[in-house]
Amino acid sequence: MYKRHDQSFKDEILAIIKNGTKVPDVCAQYNMSTKTVYAWLRAQADNTGTSSLELARLRRENQELKEIIGMFALEKKRTEKNTKSA
Repeated sequence: MYKRHDQSFKDEILAIIKNGTKVPDVCAQYNMSTKTVYAWLRAQADNTGTSSLELARLRRENQELKEIIGMFALEKKRTEKNTKSA
């Protein structure tokens, strides 16, 4: 059975995905089909030229890279501190 969703609900779901939450996680939380959400993402990409899914993936990747850089910076600081102590 098909369930119609109003535009405000679709916008809310797409905003959650744009902020980095994965589509399967959102679908599980809202008890929806991933196929439905991917169709909304495709339709939105046709209108904007940029896929929300791609944007969310890039945001997650950016966050992961920032965390890696932070770990390297912390390790460098520890190494410098240990070299000065020795």
